[in-house]
Amino acid sequence: MDDVLVIQIPPSLDGERVDRAITTLVDITRSEASELVSSGLVTIDGQIVLKPSFRLKHDQLLEFPDHSQKDEIPIEADSNVLFDVVFEDKDLLVVDKPPGLVVHPGSGNLLGTLVSGLISRYPEIGSIGEISRPGIVHRLDKGTSGLMIVARSEPAYEKLSQAISNRLVERRYLALVEGKVSGELGRIEGPIGRSLKDPTKMAVVMMGKDAVTNYEVKSRFSNPFVATYLDVKLETGRTHQIRVHFSSIGNPVVGDFRYGQNLAKWSIALNRPFLHAYSLALNHPISGDRLEFKSSIPSDLQEVLDLFS
Repeated sequence: MDDVLVIQIPPSLDGERVDRAITTLVDITRSEASELVSSGLVTIDGQIVLKPSFRLKHDQLLEFPDHSQKDEIPIEADSNVLFDVVFEDKDLLVVDKPPGLVVHPGSGNLLGTLVSGLISRYPEIGSIGEISRPGIVHRLDKGTSGLMIVARSEPAYEKLSQAISNRLVERRYLALVEGKVSGELGRIEGPIGRSLKDPTKMAVVMMGKDAVTNYEVKSRFSNPFVATYLDVKLETGRTHQIRVHFSSIGNPVVGDFRYGQNLAKWSIALNRPFLHAYSLALNHPISGDRLEFKSSIPSDLQEVLDLFS
């Protein structure tokens, strides 16, 4: 079922056609957005709008189903996609995703995804779960490296999806953030949804989905600038959660140009957020056995750490 988005119109979309606004907010075509409107699936301040040319006003509430995840996106096997498999059996895979690799197809990334590589090695995964993201029960951002679970059987897919929903899968990340984070242990709670200032980004907003991030300080640095090295534990898995939560408390992830600052002035060569999913712990979806996995920090992130003191 598609998510229903409720978005307060920001100043940037004041006076914009509703169909154009929808294409700005989610990854669908203009014709698809017009079809949503004409089908009576779009409301403004609770009232159905049937004209794609309807002009929006600042602060109005726009509500519509998010059809941006297209089940019909074709998946093509690609044996050239590189990733490491750290565990496999007939029901489950644990892979170590390199940075820069998109997990599943979407607009602008139809080929060369992790899913393409998975079905090249494990063709049976193509029929597991959603058509456009077979076997995928959780995701990592393109720039984030590290461990991911992939279902290899339908029963495992159902059980893993349920376990993640019930917060029974422990996921830990290494993160380097700007500034001095308060306390040695901390917890960030704040619902995450579309940003009201820039709907192409995520933010902590009242109408968002609940999100909880826990952290423990590993090291503190003062040179070449003040930064904090963290062990981060997710309780929920919202889009861009770690990046959004730490940005919201004034400690954006180093290298995150979308939610943080441009750190070129610090002469740090890092073309992705400093985030690595280094630890996974879960009960096997079929046998119930406890499984724990670790992934070493990648060389590009270690080189950045070596710059700090």
